[in-house]
Amino acid sequence: MNTESASTPLPRHDDLVDERLVSLYFVTALAYLFISMLGGFLMALQLVHMNPLRGIELMSPGRWRMIHTNAIAYGWLANAFLGALHWAVPRLTLRPVFHKGLSYLIYGAWQLVVLSTAVGILLGEAQGLEWGETPVWIDPVAQLGLLLVAINFMAPIVKMKGPMYVTLWYFMAAFIWTFLTYAMGNFIPQYFLCGSSAGAVGGLFIHDLVGLFVTPLGWGLMYYFVPILLKKPMWSHGLSLVGFWGLAFFYPLQGIHHFLYTPIPMFLQHGAIVSTIAVEMVVMTVVINFFVTLRGTGRAFYDNMPLRWFYTGMVFYFLTCLQCAFQTTLPFQALIHFSDWVVGHAHMVMFGVFSMWLQGIMIYLFPRLFKTEWYSKTLCEYHYWLSAVGLFVMAADLILLGVFQGFWWASLEMWEVSVDGSQPFWILRLVAGLSMVGGFLAFVVNIYQTWLKSKSVKTTSAA
Repeated sequence: MNTESASTPLPRHDDLVDERLVSLYFVTALAYLFISMLGGFLMALQLVHMNPLRGIELMSPGRWRMIHTNAIAYGWLANAFLGALHWAVPRLTLRPVFHKGLSYLIYGAWQLVVLSTAVGILLGEAQGLEWGETPVWIDPVAQLGLLLVAINFMAPIVKMKGPMYVTLWYFMAAFIWTFLTYAMGNFIPQYFLCGSSAGAVGGLFIHDLVGLFVTPLGWGLMYYFVPILLKKPMWSHGLSLVGFWGLAFFYPLQGIHHFLYTPIPMFLQHGAIVSTIAVEMVVMTVVINFFVTLRGTGRAFYDNMPLRWFYTGMVFYFLTCLQCAFQTTLPFQALIHFSDWVVGHAHMVMFGVFSMWLQGIMIYLFPRLFKTEWYSKTLCEYHYWLSAVGLFVMAADLILLGVFQGFWWASLEMWEVSVDGSQPFWILRLVAGLSMVGGFLAFVVNIYQTWLKSKSVKTTSAA
């Protein structure tokens, strides 16, 4: 926490937080989330032989699949995190970001990076690296953008005196790790390594993008918002430190578990397996800390909508890491590698955890940004239940399908047997995806109507 002198007058909220920029980031993030959902929907239609864009090269499923993943990582998650950071960092440090103009420059430049990446992918200029498909001519711009983000947010943090709250530990780590991770994944395999060495680095990049970019920002924001909403401190500061240092030590070692049974040395594969299982132990301490903090105020899970999103995401996080601890063992990999089990796992972590946390943050902040209550609490309920149930059904469906696919392939049946057998699961996946899209549309309608409501309230007050 900040230990500024109590006699120093606290700066006004308007001097600290640029609410217009926060809103701009959130709305832009939601636009990319819709694009990503559209890409996922097109892929789902392709799998059940209903591709509406058959024969159009620019709209081929392989390219839209990359649009789907990149729009989630760099369009939706990055923009939503930047919006939340512009709210949280100034309030934690009691100082504005380094420069307001730089914030708007970063906003514009980042949208240029994301849109240029999409154009490059559609034109067939993607790099051959999972999550790193950004064309080579975009990488230096993106790298510079990450450096500017670190400078803009680190400036108020380094000026603080006294001990820092754990949220800022996570944020500082994320700014450094993300810059290094992006450089590692997008430059080293492209220009300096090849073969299994490049594969090992690529595996580290794939996993570190989640663990060293998304995870520290997500957990950091939870350590900020949950105590505010519960109106009490975290149960254990010690466990929060265990979570941070456990993430820092074990997570960077995991990436090679994406390449088990490959020519990469087995001692590296075994190390990745052990560190993955260790992270599940670390995650248990973090989840326990948050749920014991909820003790005595459990009713807030039902009554407080943002908290409901936060804690649902934490349950999915625990399940995701538990699943990961099993799926990265050699016997499990022999069965489920390349199957839809992995797809279900990816959806559970990216939507079930981090997207839920970010939507919960938006549900908390939009009424404060618009200076009015939500237009419809019913739409808030529809948004939650359609999203949560849709995601649970999709993840469970794909994880179960992955087991079936593994046994079909192991039995040496014709490939078409697994494709035909997957059809009922893929149809259910499509229905679950439509449920999630329905929840998203309920959210967007609610945001728009709340904004209109805020305009009418301002007009009435002025009159």
